[in-house]
Amino acid sequence: MQFDVLVPALIGALFAAMLLLLELGRRIGMRRRAHDPDGAGSGVAAVEGAIFGLLGLLLAFTFSGAAARFDARRLKIVDEANALGTAYLRLDLLPTETQPALRDAFRRYVDSRLAVYAKLPDIAAARAELATSTALQRELWTRTVTVVRAPGGQSAQVLLPALNEAFALANVRTMQAQLHPPTMIFVLLFGLALASALLAGHGMAAGKARSWIHFLGYAAVLSIAIYVIVDLEFPRVGLIRIDAFDQAIRDVRAGMQ
Repeated sequence: MQFDVLVPALIGALFAAMLLLLELGRRIGMRRRAHDPDGAGSGVAAVEGAIFGLLGLLLAFTFSGAAARFDARRLKIVDEANALGTAYLRLDLLPTETQPALRDAFRRYVDSRLAVYAKLPDIAAARAELATSTALQRELWTRTVTVVRAPGGQSAQVLLPALNEAFALANVRTMQAQLHPPTMIFVLLFGLALASALLAGHGMAAGKARSWIHFLGYAAVLSIAIYVIVDLEFPRVGLIRIDAFDQAIRDVRAGMQ
């Protein structure tokens, strides 16, 4: 199953499971009140407070971390665009006869960098394109070093740091795309959401009729909050995306004549 389908499916399953646990908790609470009307609610406040407090804390930390990583990814796109633009401009320092081949290789490299992220969420295709980008990095570096070592090419040495920065930022972005909280954090978040639904249903056992607005509201709000967190963590596959920032690299590519 594709990742962009898997996440909504999981959130939908979470929503449905929370509704079931709300009803289950309500029925358990009603049965307990029927057997022990006076002591049904004793001693549960501390447990509920601990679980709801932990859930709120985990939601806050995971949302904050996801938002920070989202902003960092956007900034690195701009940084890479600036590095690519600087490196391409410094090609002017190379001997005239060596420039056409390097410019062509550079344009192919930038096209490949754009294609890596355009092919997501197809992970296999993106990895294949990333391998192409890596091969083009080696080609660009080898060609540039050859030019610098040739007679009269010493003035082109300033191109090497610019290329190094562009390649380093490409690697940083690759690692950033894989930087997420441990899976256990998400398992704990889902588990606490389900546990809180059971306790919330237990707390609503005093009413003779179930309150669907509270049932649906509670399950929907928590499910949407968790979906937003996951969406921020994977901004190439959901509703919250950073694709618009790729325009910075596309603008640089458009200027490569």
